[in-house]
Amino acid sequence: MNRLRIKHMTGFHYEGEVTASYNEARMLPASSEGQLVLFSNLDILPMSSQHSYVDYWNTRVSSFEILTPHRELSLTATSLVEVRPRTHPEHLVGWDELASVVDAATETVEQRGQTRRTEPPEEVAALAAEIVSQTDNACDAALAICQAIGGAVEYMQGVTGVHTTATEAWAVRKGVCQDIAHLALGALRSVGIPARYISGYLHPVPDAEIGQTVAGESHAWVEWYCGSWRGYDPTNLIDIGDRHVAVGHGRDYNDVAPLRGVYAGPYGSQLYVKVEITREA
Repeated sequence: MNRLRIKHMTGFHYEGEVTASYNEARMLPASSEGQLVLFSNLDILPMSSQHSYVDYWNTRVSSFEILTPHRELSLTATSLVEVRPRTHPEHLVGWDELASVVDAATETVEQRGQTRRTEPPEEVAALAAEIVSQTDNACDAALAICQAIGGAVEYMQGVTGVHTTATEAWAVRKGVCQDIAHLALGALRSVGIPARYISGYLHPVPDAEIGQTVAGESHAWVEWYCGSWRGYDPTNLIDIGDRHVAVGHGRDYNDVAPLRGVYAGPYGSQLYVKVEITREA
């Protein structure tokens, strides 16, 4: 078990005075299987009233507006979470069985369709189809697909951007966790396996000392359905464990962006992000 304190600081520097801004933040985790939230809080500057709710995908959302002139928007989300090792039981699910189960629930049907960000190039779809042809077990095929995608794309910052699609990332075989997750989703969905995008955090140091604070970042991985939802981190080619803290899930990054909004004021803003993670137990 790990007890992790996560401090996520983000916001915008505006190129002039903004008269009003309207925003949504998805930065606070919720308790779920394998993780227990002991504390969570979101500080917003300039000070603003906020409305909290759970969205359609069951992600915690803080909605707020600032109606006084400002040149900077600053958010600090602080969470203390106990994360336990996940179990990933083996499932034997045939393709016909999977198709019948998927069609019976909205939760899985909605995670089977592609989005603009996840639509896979022909080469990725062919790779997934080749893996599927080699096994009768949809669960084994899903894992093999994610491993193949993660092994084929080099993690590299600065090559792609927040709006990069799976096809664009595959063309250069480089990207960040968001790109690799989108590629894995596209490959899984192309062969009929429901899959969803998970946003959260990963402690980057497996053997971190208690009390040690390290620089972290927002992270993304995938879950697919084959009898139950099963998570995997294709960027690092590892199972989801006691270093992963989930914040939300959706069809792609667009459903779970940590911060989004609109503002009235001069054109131009610069986003900044800093994440610190401390192992407390």
